[in-house]
Amino acid sequence: MIGTYGHGTHNDFVLIFDPENKLEISPTQVQNICNRQTGIGADGLIRIGKQDSKWFMDYRNSDGSLAEMCGNGIRVMAKYLLDNGHQGAGIFPISTRDGFKYLSLPESGDITVNMGAIREVYGEITVSANGKTWTGYNIDMGNPHAVVFVDDLNEIGDLKIAPKVEPEDEYPDGVNVEFVEFLSNGELKMRVHERGVGETKSCGTGTCAVALAASLAKAQRLPASWVINPPGGRLSVEIDSHNNAILTGPAELVGEHDLSKYL
Repeated sequence: MIGTYGHGTHNDFVLIFDPENKLEISPTQVQNICNRQTGIGADGLIRIGKQDSKWFMDYRNSDGSLAEMCGNGIRVMAKYLLDNGHQGAGIFPISTRDGFKYLSLPESGDITVNMGAIREVYGEITVSANGKTWTGYNIDMGNPHAVVFVDDLNEIGDLKIAPKVEPEDEYPDGVNVEFVEFLSNGELKMRVHERGVGETKSCGTGTCAVALAASLAKAQRLPASWVINPPGGRLSVEIDSHNNAILTGPAELVGEHDLSKYL
């Protein structure tokens, strides 16, 4: 079994092509593949399957848990389909556990995905890390996000331990936490701790959550556009007048690996 390693702004994944949906992957196998010491090493695994004749993104976090989808991962999946001749350039859908996502796939260059509706869930939340506590925004992107704004990202420490988010019962399956700093040039800088993974160099759904939270924080009317800089690179997000998040950024395939000993 061959897997392909790739990344979107260094949010990295192992992709397995399984259009006939024959492969069953256990949480332990995902953990073994994604382990950065003894495996290939990745933030998550994407099994590329089919569902009702449409491409399906079966996404797993590095701890083996199922996730709704991944904004960086879906661009990498689209890049894989294009480069391997399974999908032509243009606009097409990919099915996820959060419904269909439509992508605009060029022959080369950045890939755009309509991530769908995004909304603020009302009610105060707090996020604590490195001995400090901030009030944040509870954002639903099909998966849950807690977004807080800080004066300096160095305040939050190393994020080796998951930030504490309250009220805890608001997130029964865990939550992705984004820390955001407004830059003098109008752009945003962020760090993210992803549930089931830990701190990652980027998070696609997280950047969308950050874009909406920033619009709310600045009382900016929609449509609104933001350039967001996670540690792994640069992404742009537009929130349109219907509250849809449109994410644009790069995707890169790096190489292939034999996964036989992990499966």
